[in-house]
Amino acid sequence: MTSRIHRYCQKGEHIDYCGYSVLPMAVEQDMLIAVEPVKTHILQLANTNPLYPYWVKKKMKITLSLPRRDFSTSANNIQIDKTKPLWHNYFLCGFKGIQEHFGLSDLTGMNCLVDGNIPPSSGLSSSSALVCCAGLVTLTVLGMNLSKVELAEICAKSEHYTGTEGGGMDQSISFLAEEGTAKLIEFSPLRATDVKLPSGAVFVIANSCVEMNKAATSHFNIRVMECRLAAKLLAKHKCLPWEEVLRLEEVQAKLGVSLEEMLLITEDTLHSEPYSPEEICRCLGISLQELKTQILSPNTQDVLTFKLYQRAKHVYSEAARVLQFKKICEEAPDNTVQLLGELMNQSHVSCRDMYECSCPELDQLVDICRKFGAQGSRLTGAGWGGCTVSIVPADKLSSFLANVHEAYYQRSNRSLVPEKQSLFATKPGGGALVFLEA
Repeated sequence: MTSRIHRYCQKGEHIDYCGYSVLPMAVEQDMLIAVEPVKTHILQLANTNPLYPYWVKKKMKITLSLPRRDFSTSANNIQIDKTKPLWHNYFLCGFKGIQEHFGLSDLTGMNCLVDGNIPPSSGLSSSSALVCCAGLVTLTVLGMNLSKVELAEICAKSEHYTGTEGGGMDQSISFLAEEGTAKLIEFSPLRATDVKLPSGAVFVIANSCVEMNKAATSHFNIRVMECRLAAKLLAKHKCLPWEEVLRLEEVQAKLGVSLEEMLLITEDTLHSEPYSPEEICRCLGISLQELKTQILSPNTQDVLTFKLYQRAKHVYSEAARVLQFKKICEEAPDNTVQLLGELMNQSHVSCRDMYECSCPELDQLVDICRKFGAQGSRLTGAGWGGCTVSIVPADKLSSFLANVHEAYYQRSNRSLVPEKQSLFATKPGGGALVFLEA
């Protein structure tokens, strides 16, 4: 049995965990897991990536008699160490999510070999792809059934076992993607709507070659907490039950106002200077101990300052850009590609200046992509490294790829990165698949 998960390049950075809709598409690169059920209760995992232990292929057929077992554990005693962002933890998340959803014990074991062509730590969420793929193969081996929506929700929740407080976009597009179309993903309840992308342009992924594992640092979780704190302060200012509020979208929904009005409320309520934990406590009328134990995550309890104004401004403006992106695609004016490009450029500026999740290499790569013909370019994924995504007129693709490759990759040792993993055009791909082999 082989399970395959496609990955995505997305529109709507860092807003899914705030409750807002996103507009991703699956790319053609994928994550694969070959699985062999066994009669023992042991999970044996190996990885084909050269960064990981040795693997075997014979005539393009994956062999599961593993000569060197990279990781093994009892299927009935899954332990995930949040302090160590090891690749096999993401498999364990997917496995554990299915196990706990059905309340299973005395599980059968599996021999699993992980393969794929998604560059690790590239912002294309290879980690979430592995969680989803593991959940899917576990479900299949156990002979259980779930809808794609249920699978996405379980995998989104179970990835939190790594300590990363992410949203559900990655997992949703993994299962709900369809070939040839992007998807507007909405949450609570989870649902997806087709969005037809312009035919006169292609999307190009460019890897900055700066790796950033979001589970290995607190950058990502700090942003999640800053958004949560901003939501609580906005709710308190508007006399809402702030103790119950976790997401910025909830404030808008409870007030019944537009995203444009939320931007004005943010301007009036929050100051641009960073907030200290003590000031947040004064605003909310709580103690420092209550802040740390009831609101903050374990790896953000020692943070000295929080930028609430900037994070809320990014989220509300980015949520508005997602809806505008969808509207332009639907209306398809003559200058569709130009308008979409402008939204992507605005998104990168906001990610860079307001959310501070870019890096010098990403900014340089974005500038190069725009210089050589991209109508719009921005970081994709969590940021702090990883990839950019650019919208490029189809008739300029060949020269664009050649010029960007020379300007960014050939003039440095970045050219050592395999070209197919560093710079490639892509189109909307399908989502999760299972291949059964007798």
